[in-house]
Amino acid sequence: MTSTVTSLTSPFTRRRALIAAATASVALAVAACGGTDDKDEAAGSGGGLRKIQVALDWTPNTNHTGLYVAQSKGYFKAHGLEVEIVQPGDADPGTLVAADKIPFAVSAQEALTQARAQGAPLVSVAAVIQHNTSGFASPKDRGLTRPAQYAGKTYGGFGGAIEEPLLKSIVQADGGDASAIKTVNVGDADFFAATKKGIDFEWIFYGWTGIEAELRNAPVNIQYVKDYNPALDFYTPILITNEKRISQDPELVKSFVAAASEGYGYAAKNPADAASILLAAAPDLDKDLVGKSQAWLSPKYQDDAARWGEQKPEVWTNFSQWLLDQKVLTTKVDATKAYTNDFLP
Repeated sequence: MTSTVTSLTSPFTRRRALIAAATASVALAVAACGGTDDKDEAAGSGGGLRKIQVALDWTPNTNHTGLYVAQSKGYFKAHGLEVEIVQPGDADPGTLVAADKIPFAVSAQEALTQARAQGAPLVSVAAVIQHNTSGFASPKDRGLTRPAQYAGKTYGGFGGAIEEPLLKSIVQADGGDASAIKTVNVGDADFFAATKKGIDFEWIFYGWTGIEAELRNAPVNIQYVKDYNPALDFYTPILITNEKRISQDPELVKSFVAAASEGYGYAAKNPADAASILLAAAPDLDKDLVGKSQAWLSPKYQDDAARWGEQKPEVWTNFSQWLLDQKVLTTKVDATKAYTNDFLP
């Protein structure tokens, strides 16, 4: 069955589509760029601040609030940095970081792991959120309260590399028949439009689309992927850099991560003010959605971790093995080299 549903663009749907393309482009970009390029930050600026950029994974949203707080509250400046927060446009942020065109970006564990399997020298330096807040969601009137009930229903997909095995994995874990699910590629279609046009469920992040559903008085049922397989509680999103920065410019990495930590720490404790800071930086966002999303997400930044940004070795190892078992990866990735906690304050 093939079909395309078009509608408004959701930041998180677009982020997933971007990640789906990332692994095909990162290694190629590294080879094509032929080395590194420090011109974007070599000069420094007034007051002795070092000018750098950090790329978002897609349009500004509450996953990014800590960066905007660090910028607005002067945390970056206090650590000697003048940081420009940029949207990636047509370029995947992981590609830019792998090629050392920019030093930092927002990405996700699934994208970074797949990129490292292709030889990209990317490293995660902080987990923005401690636990995976994504899941398969449907309008409540569809009556889908567990993955086994997806059989015979229509899934709206986007063509990501881990999408099919992820869906299969949780359906099988619940004793269902994943082969009985119909999949339609909806691309960047908005969840609410798609589910009015023959789609029963989609993979969403509750912190944005789920909150929007609440505001629309169109509640959803959601089955979080982490609840059906511990290996699927992977980090999304993360802050990334590359191996060259870590080995040759560790003070920059330390300063950036320290300021980001302060920003996310503030956002965790002050969701209303943090939402106002994000809205000031991105005034086109819906005020009610940002406010409610921030209130929902702020406690989840650090959650049960000893400190914001902490990454556990088993999360990286287990998910990497799951990707290999599912044949998403054909090459084993050394998960211990894919992340570091060394720069967390």
